[in-house]
Amino acid sequence: MTGLDFCGLRLAHPIVNGSGTFDAIAALRAFGDALLERFPFAAFVSKTITLAPRDGNPPPRLYETPAGLVNSIGLPNKGLRGYLEDDLPQLARLPVALVTNVMGSTAAELCALVEALDERDEVDAIELNVSCPNVSTGLDIGADPHELAGVMAEVRPRTAKPLIVKLTPNTADVAAVAQAAQDAGADAVSLINTLRAYAPHPHRAGTAWLGGGTGGLSGPAVRAVALAQVRAVAARVSIPVVGMGGVQSGLHAAHMLEAGATLVAVGTESFRDPAAGTRISRELDDLFAKSGDNSG
Repeated sequence: MTGLDFCGLRLAHPIVNGSGTFDAIAALRAFGDALLERFPFAAFVSKTITLAPRDGNPPPRLYETPAGLVNSIGLPNKGLRGYLEDDLPQLARLPVALVTNVMGSTAAELCALVEALDERDEVDAIELNVSCPNVSTGLDIGADPHELAGVMAEVRPRTAKPLIVKLTPNTADVAAVAQAAQDAGADAVSLINTLRAYAPHPHRAGTAWLGGGTGGLSGPAVRAVALAQVRAVAARVSIPVVGMGGVQSGLHAAHMLEAGATLVAVGTESFRDPAAGTRISRELDDLFAKSGDNSG
């Protein structure tokens, strides 16, 4: 492809990473300038940042299934201050646009996060992870269109940067939530996040394997669900859609683009193949070349 525009950001190709699935800082320590010269994604999405530091869930945190991965990581991070002071200077070295993913359990928390990031030139866009339960209702902020619209009404005025809303798949009508996000000023939406899942302990009946009890399912097992939800959302909204869920190859990425996505995020596949982003982008280019479609 010859490049594309996404929310005013010029990207070399449509392959990005899913939040929390590629540790760019660890990769920088391991590979140094070699990573900067061959960075696998057209933009980098940070792991989720919360206002206060989080230790994450107790181990075990991962459980492999025949066609996927259940994780209960629990969003460990240094908090906003630690991100700005420690992580952001390192992520600013990356040769691609930086999208910072944030999560809060109240509109006030999200506003504080967005306001702080709006002041930093190193951050090119902000992604709101709205899969967090609201402390007052107990429901995921992104599970109800009206609740999301109310949160967006407070958050949207806090930044002029592109605002991406990462939708939860665990709702009755994800397209209606996407419409609410668009109507409230979102510049783009991304989906799907992981599906709620449970992993039983292999040797202790009635006991969960994961330290957090339940987790989120990702990988090939969710690809068909992801394609259905991306198609439904893309048919409902006019803003760009970032599609993800079980993408392992250029063909899978092509299917996501055919479903209406503008960008395709790679997640679980990067755990198996850290260079998956580069490989999938090349495979996608080969598919376009064979079909005669070299648009961008």
